[in-house]
Amino acid sequence: MRMTAPRRTLLGSAAMLAVSALALTGCSGGGAGDDTAAGGDGPEIVVWTDAEREQAIGDAAKAFEEETGATVRLVQKNFEDLRNDFIAQVPTGEGPDITVGAHDWLGALVAAGVVDTIDLGDTASNFEPVALEAMTYDGQLYALPYSLETVALVQNTALVGAEAPATWDDMIQRGLASGAERPFVINTAGETGDGYTMYGLQTSFGAPVFVQDASGSYTSEVGMGGAPGEAFAQWLSTNGQAGYLSTTIDYDINNELFASGKAPYTVQGPWAISSFDGIDVAVNPIPSAGGQTAAPFVGVQGFYLSAQSKNALLATEFLVNYLGTEDAQRALYEADPRIPAYTSLGQEVASDPIIAGFLASAQNGVPMPSIPEMGSVWDLWNAAEAQIISGAEPVSTWNQMITDLQSTLAG
Repeated sequence: MRMTAPRRTLLGSAAMLAVSALALTGCSGGGAGDDTAAGGDGPEIVVWTDAEREQAIGDAAKAFEEETGATVRLVQKNFEDLRNDFIAQVPTGEGPDITVGAHDWLGALVAAGVVDTIDLGDTASNFEPVALEAMTYDGQLYALPYSLETVALVQNTALVGAEAPATWDDMIQRGLASGAERPFVINTAGETGDGYTMYGLQTSFGAPVFVQDASGSYTSEVGMGGAPGEAFAQWLSTNGQAGYLSTTIDYDINNELFASGKAPYTVQGPWAISSFDGIDVAVNPIPSAGGQTAAPFVGVQGFYLSAQSKNALLATEFLVNYLGTEDAQRALYEADPRIPAYTSLGQEVASDPIIAGFLASAQNGVPMPSIPEMGSVWDLWNAAEAQIISGAEPVSTWNQMITDLQSTLAG
């Protein structure tokens, strides 16, 4: 069922539906968890949230409750439990009407038939295109986005200044000129490989992990084979032999090398900035190594509508026209600071140059695929990258990885 929620149309309808909705439902299932807001006498929608976002959602619920006569009951759960509990409980009628969640859950939620499409109408233009793209599956939008996260180039301004390098080669030359022990450092998860962190460099060769269709949805067609993938593999080999990439670097070693001034550049996410206390950093988009825009993976958080919501009209009204407002999005940002998916709010908080840098990188980025096939990629992909960096013949190793991946996907 597809729900559309132009505010002025739905608001009146929601109020009129309140009494009948109560008769039909009594209340929606909350499932296991900490029931943190008791329901009133009107119809009720249930929202699953984690602790960080509970207060902001509750604030948005107050206006909704006053205007519709409905009650929003918040159920606090551990974020790590939300996806599996949602998939397990929605079919039984014990799930919520809405849950907070990550965009890369989407393929599993759609496959399980537990999530409904939504239509943001004109309000869609308020959100970053990459955020909407992330919440889209087979051309259908399934969630209201609210935050973005991605990796970017982090640089030590005392060693190389704040100016963004034009290209990978430019960055390496600036890094060498800084006199630091290494011109650049990036996490490869040691010998495991780290396709996630390396992805912006890979896409600059025109080698996406999966092909996207015209709507932005990912297909199951592997996109990183052929000449672009081979060129990236050769680049991995060249820079591994030069020592600019190394399988001796894991997450902690990477951050220690950068924080101690032994490397002036790294690729990291906002979660690592606290590891760099005591040094001045600048954040810029990842430089291109292959000539095209470096497009890192973007992760998106948002709110999903249950496919089994008994109060779908009210739930959609709350989702789109209350959680989707600038005030609600700001409250969510203040409660759990992540890069806003709401464009004007993102521009506002980008007065912080570090946030501005990550936002600029995200605007170059692409959603991490949420299709089930992505689960088959990581081990083969990471291993091939690590092997090539360590000295394996690049083109044959990469092509064998593509062959093995396609065979795995074919079943």
